Amino acid sequence: MLVTSEVKLENIILHKVGNKSRDEDIRFSKQPLQLEDFIKELLLKYFLSPFKSDEYFNLHHESDINLNEVYSFVSKIFANPETLLEQSENLARHLYEQSTHAKIKEGEFYVAYLSDCVVDGEAVDAVGLFKSESRETYLKDFPNGDTFDVDSEDGININKLDKGCLIFNTDQEQGYLVSTIDNLSNTNEALYWREDFLKLKSRQDSYFNTQKIMGLCKSFVEEHLPEAFDVSRADQANLLHKSMDFMKEKEVFDLNQFQNEVIGQQDLIESFQSYKTTYESERNIQIKPEFDIHDAAVKKQSKYMKSIIKLDKSFHIYVHGNSQNIEKGYDEDRGMHFYQLFFKEEA
Repeated sequence: MLVTSEVKLENIILHKVGNKSRDEDIRFSKQPLQLEDFIKELLLKYFLSPFKSDEYFNLHHESDINLNEVYSFVSKIFANPETLLEQSENLARHLYEQSTHAKIKEGEFYVAYLSDCVVDGEAVDAVGLFKSESRETYLKDFPNGDTFDVDSEDGININKLDKGCLIFNTDQEQGYLVSTIDNLSNTNEALYWREDFLKLKSRQDSYFNTQKIMGLCKSFVEEHLPEAFDVSRADQANLLHKSMDFMKEKEVFDLNQFQNEVIGQQDLIESFQSYKTTYESERNIQIKPEFDIHDAAVKKQSKYMKSIIKLDKSFHIYVHGNSQNIEKGYDEDRGMHFYQLFFKEEA
């Protein structure tokens, strides 16, 4: 967990990075920003307030981590913070080289040196990389004699950081500990920030393992199970519900315990084990058989593991347990399927 209340902004450089494919330029600052304290506080709020996730990453390279450009430049900053200006220009050039998609906008690129970032109880320095691409129009009113006038001004909304990452000076051998946000991540052009510029891979910690095992369960139940076995939608919904209950109630995930308590039947367990191997191989990941369950990851993934039976566009049945109280049938006269729900009383 990241604690930002004591973070200090030690130094900050601002460059302007355009889109290379449109022949836009890079404009470099020749010295750090000189800021009043209240502007520093506004910038810290702008930079740090979006970082609320417990999901962390590492900088990565397929053959040698030192060939990751961001890793190389940031390592030099940590070794000698006096090189921040020089290395910020290298970082800006690297970002410019990746800014080739037609929809990538020109924007302000900030490189900041931060101290007293508390991560998992440890205070460490960090290098922050932030890019603002979205601009908004603001109205200003000002007195004019006996009345007021209104004018407009173009600016940045400090509550909407477009892209950012915090690279903490810890776990250097693994590619540093990295947290990132990207408010344009649902669009193809935004992939350049994480994949091309930073080159990130997920950090294989409890958050990673919790997230991946829940993704595996969802994929197994919704995609593989109906192909391999004759199961009803109610049985699928019930199995998803039992999986969620297991993750919420346990503090430690144990694969054998999960298979016995949630999946139950031996033929289903064997199918799950085989599917897990395929799932890991296709995604180039490895989920540990035992790990601490991360509550934040469970909460995030629970949004995607709803136990729902969708019936045409008319009804949704939310299953919260005991699929034996749901029976499926077929009405010959109407030529339609139906479900019978058995309950003791209405809530």
